[in-house]
Amino acid sequence: MTGIQIKNLRLRAVIGANDWEREVLQDVVVSVSFKYDAQKAENSDQIEDVFNYKTLTKKIIDEVEASRFNLLESLVNHIYRIVKQNRELQEVTVTVEKPNALRFCDNVIAVKSDKDETP
Repeated sequence: MTGIQIKNLRLRAVIGANDWEREVLQDVVVSVSFKYDAQKAENSDQIEDVFNYKTLTKKIIDEVEASRFNLLESLVNHIYRIVKQNRELQEVTVTVEKPNALRFCDNVIAVKSDKDETP
């Protein structure tokens, strides 16, 4: 298994339950990690044998920028479900940070992972 991390994807979205939050784009930072069987790609060194994480990243960007969630928990779950559509990916973890969400705090972080799922 090979691990891939997409770290600190900086996006803007409508996120929050307060009236003013519904009117402005806010910063969110998305990170995704997963493992998959990359043996074929490792042996061939050919792009067509690798999982296309660029396509996954584009899908995440499109979905987040078009989203209008009230809750950070809902946004992280939405992104997690996008990643999990790729059945070959295992040990998926999605993290969404909302910088400056609270006074005196760098950010609030929501995390969703396979460890949270029950079989």
